Amino acid sequence: MPNIKSAIKRVKTSEKRRLQNASQKSALRTAVKAFDQAADSSNTQSAQEALHAAIKKLDKAASKGLIHKNAANRKKSRMAKKLNQLSAQA
Repeated sequence: MPNIKSAIKRVKTSEKRRLQNASQKSALRTAVKAFDQAADSSNTQSAQEALHAAIKKLDKAASKGLIHKNAANRKKSRMAKKLNQLSAQA
């Protein structure tokens, strides 16, 4: 444990941020999984809504620096491609 006051504060703020980042990342993964489940069930309407929610979370995470912007774009692209294939089959 640090003795210097500023170092003590940094430990506290780092822990708060770590917990916040973990929560946001978990919510992001949940949104992506929700889209995958909707796409696997061949329900185009629910997949469309889940895609919209997942894209919103991905964009927010990328803007905050939680994930790399190219990683977010890659995931969005793959999900959109999956939805387009699902729509083409229906």
